[in-house]
Amino acid sequence: MRDRMPLALRLYRLASKAAAATLAPRLLTWRLKRGKESPARLTERYGEASLPRPDGPLIWIHGASVGEMLAVIPLIERLRAKNFAVLMTSGTVTSAELAERRLPAGAMHQFIPLDAPQFVGRFLDHWRPNLALFVESDLWPNLIVDCSDRAIPLILVNGRVSERSFKRWQFLPRAIAALLGRFDLCLAQSNADAQRYGALGAQQIRSIGNLKLDVPAPPADPPTLSKLTGIVLTRNVVAAASTHASEENEIIAAHRRLREKYPTLLTIIAPRHPERGPGIAEAAKGAGLSVALRSRGDLPKADVDIFVADTLGELGLIYRLAPIVFMGGSLASRGGQNPIEAIRLGAAIVHGPHVWNFAEIYASLDAAHGAELVADEESLTRCLAGWLANPTAREAVADAAAATVEKLGGALDRTVTAIEPYLMQLKLEQQTS
Repeated sequence: MRDRMPLALRLYRLASKAAAATLAPRLLTWRLKRGKESPARLTERYGEASLPRPDGPLIWIHGASVGEMLAVIPLIERLRAKNFAVLMTSGTVTSAELAERRLPAGAMHQFIPLDAPQFVGRFLDHWRPNLALFVESDLWPNLIVDCSDRAIPLILVNGRVSERSFKRWQFLPRAIAALLGRFDLCLAQSNADAQRYGALGAQQIRSIGNLKLDVPAPPADPPTLSKLTGIVLTRNVVAAASTHASEENEIIAAHRRLREKYPTLLTIIAPRHPERGPGIAEAAKGAGLSVALRSRGDLPKADVDIFVADTLGELGLIYRLAPIVFMGGSLASRGGQNPIEAIRLGAAIVHGPHVWNFAEIYASLDAAHGAELVADEESLTRCLAGWLANPTAREAVADAAAATVEKLGGALDRTVTAIEPYLMQLKLEQQTS
């Protein structure tokens, strides 16, 4: 498998190498203008390191963005406890900001280079990783091929293949098989994911569970939490997390209907993209509601209907304020968001039907009556009204969710066990070098 490279893969490598000099600057300039790149760290996208490589074995972990990074932070903490140096790469500004706040001491972050052979080669020449862990499904061909050619062991952790991705990858079966066949080990989130990886050409596959079920509750700044808790203490609070445009309109409409019976109701909206905060505020004002924006330092005072939490890294704060949380991306067809952090902080979860990114988690929650599935504004309003009127019923849902998450956990321990032989090999090589 490693010696045979399908035509599609060879053409991709040739095209990406030829286009890098002209297209890469244009792409990065376009992304810079839209706030999707860090100006101070742009050279990292060309494979130029901004940090020195530490001595000794280095484990490189790559995940696309925030969700993948959150999933592997506990794993990184385990690796650091074993005294391994860890490099985390990702491709988004928000994930870089998260890395700065949440990575343990001794773990480093860099932006992943664009997937052109010259940039990848520069990156690997500097960092010389001894083990590479790719998270979920962000599989860049040149990175994989060049790691394999340099005999760097490759492991896919928390591997996931949605039905949509599975069908798409089947259009180039030899190319995806050639890439997956270069992985020494594929640790899948579920039996369904494992079966799809096998059908696509992966070799050593294990179904060990979802690392996102083992993530701890997100932190919150204690003074800020205390201040906001005091302000909203006597109010009914509902939150909508990681929302998209159409969902915010439905949340706003639900609030308008509910406030007739619950005049002290406060709805917190945390958009998936915080820069959309002012637009959400305008929509709420247009609906006749009073609004406060977190990014402007506003507070959710008694006369505020909608509190727009248009900041980064504060979901831990929001989940501690709201006993009811709507998970965004699920009424809009975006695949849903991870509900585990909110569940760990005692929230009752409501979600729409579009949750394919976390299909098994939501299926288990729904089956255990640990979440409520809604289809539209009408059913969303009805669900929220029921829980506002009956806190005991809401608490029963939250308790069922917590029990479900506890039962489904353990992927972190199984992941560490699965990669332990590779870690032992690195230690032996270090001792004999």
